[in-house]
Amino acid sequence: MFINQDKEIAAALSGEEKRQREGLELIPSENYVSKAVLEALGSVFTNKYSEGYPGKRYYGGQEYTDQIETIAIERAKELFGAKYANVQPLSGAPANIAMYFALLEPGDTVLGMDLSHGGHLTHGHPVTAITKIFKFIRYKMKDIETGEIDYDELRALALAEKPKILLAGYSAYPRELDYEKFVSIAREAGALAVMDVAHIAGLIAGKAVKNPFDYGFDVLTTTTHKTLRGPRGGMILTRDNEEIAKKIDKMIFPGLQGGPHMNVIAAKAVAFGEALSPKFKDYAAQVIVNAKAMADVFTVGGVRLITGGTSNHLILADVFGSLGVTGAEAEKALDEVGITVNKNVIADDTRKPLDPSGIRFGTPAITTRNFTAKECTRVAELMLETLKNKDDVAVKDRIKKEITELALAFPVPDSFV
Repeated sequence: MFINQDKEIAAALSGEEKRQREGLELIPSENYVSKAVLEALGSVFTNKYSEGYPGKRYYGGQEYTDQIETIAIERAKELFGAKYANVQPLSGAPANIAMYFALLEPGDTVLGMDLSHGGHLTHGHPVTAITKIFKFIRYKMKDIETGEIDYDELRALALAEKPKILLAGYSAYPRELDYEKFVSIAREAGALAVMDVAHIAGLIAGKAVKNPFDYGFDVLTTTTHKTLRGPRGGMILTRDNEEIAKKIDKMIFPGLQGGPHMNVIAAKAVAFGEALSPKFKDYAAQVIVNAKAMADVFTVGGVRLITGGTSNHLILADVFGSLGVTGAEAEKALDEVGITVNKNVIADDTRKPLDPSGIRFGTPAITTRNFTAKECTRVAELMLETLKNKDDVAVKDRIKKEITELALAFPVPDSFV
C-alpha cells in the first residue's frame, strides 16, 4: 500500500486531507472535485504519451486517448456554445501564452486589465516574461466604489494604440463586464475580442452569468478548476472562426507543448459532464447567492468592499483601510481559525503585494459543500469577529471550534450528479 511505500508523502497527504475536511476553503480560485474527477486524474492515462490530436497522433496505442479527448472537446463546446475547443493547455497561464503566440507577432499590442484593478499577471504585468515579446497597455476601473470600467478611456486607448487583442477578464474583479462595449471597441479598433474567463467559467457554464460568446467575443481562455470544478488545467475556446482555431491548435502542439497530460484531460471530460447536469445550474446560481450574503455582512460590519459588493463568486475587501489589519495579518489570523483566504492588493494599493491592504475570498468551494446563504452569513460573521480580535487567543479558539464543527457538518459530496 502507498502508506507503507512512502510514509513521508503519505503523512503530508493525510494532513492536507484533514485540513480540507476540517476547515473552510474561501480562496475564490479553489474548489473541491468529485471522487469521479479524482479517479480519472489518478488513472492509467497517466502512463500514456499522446502527442498530437485525436486521429493525428505521433505515437501508437491511442484508441482510448482519442476517445476521452474527443469527449472532452465535445462537452466543452456544448457547455460554452463554441464551435472549437482545445483542451490540452496545461493550465491558465500556458493557455494565455499560447493564445498570444497564436494570434500575435512579436511587438504586437494587447490591451488588458491592470493587475491592481483586478486583472491577472498574464494580462501584461511588467514582471512577466511575456511582456518582453509583446507590448501590453493596461486599463483600469473608472470608479473603484462601483467597479465601473472607464470605457471612454478604454476606447481612447484602443484607438490610439491599435491593439491586435482587446483582452477582458480578471482574477480579482467582483462584477460583470459590459461585453457589448468591449466587442464594439474591439471592432472599431480592428482588434480581436478575447476574454480570460478562468474565474467565472463555471458560472458561465451554469448559466448564472452572461456568456461572452453571445456578445461576439472571438476567443475565451480559461482554467478548468475554480468555479468549473474540474482538475487543474487550461482550455482555449473559439466561437466560430476556423482559422483562429487552427492557429491555436498549432501553437499548443507542437508550438509550446509536447505530450498532453491525458489523465488530466480524462478528468476534464468527467468535470465537463458534471457541469452539463441540471444540478450544476443550481450550484452556479447558489455560488452567487452565497457570495452576496457574505458581502452584505462585511458591508454592515463597516468593511469597504472594492466595487461595493459582488455580482459573481468573489469579494475583495479593504481590511487595512477599514479595520487596520493588513492583508497578510488577516490571512494568518483566519488560517488560525480554519478559514483559508488570500491576501490581495486592492486598486492602486500603496502597500506591497506580500502584505497588501486587502483580502480576496469567495464561495465556490463552500457552495460545493452545500452551504447556503445562512451558513455563509455565519462564516462571514466569524471572519469579522476574528479580524477584530486577531490577537485574542480565547476568541480565536472558540471560533476555530465552531468552524470545525460547521465544516464537519458539511462534507464534500462523493458525487456531483
